[in-house]
Amino acid sequence: MFRRPILLLAVILLALVAAGLLAVGAFPPTVTPTPVERVVPNDRFQTR
Repeated sequence: MFRRPILLLAVILLALVAAGLLAVGAFPPTVTPTPVERVVPNDRFQTR
């Protein structure tokens, strides 16, 4: 098909990357929401 096998490998690799990007774009992974917990500094609650 191709005279140079490196060119064939590059085309196959490019096709696999394009197919992977299309698959991720069509079926994006689900994101699980996680609550954000912040630590309140204790300097406001200390006695003076």
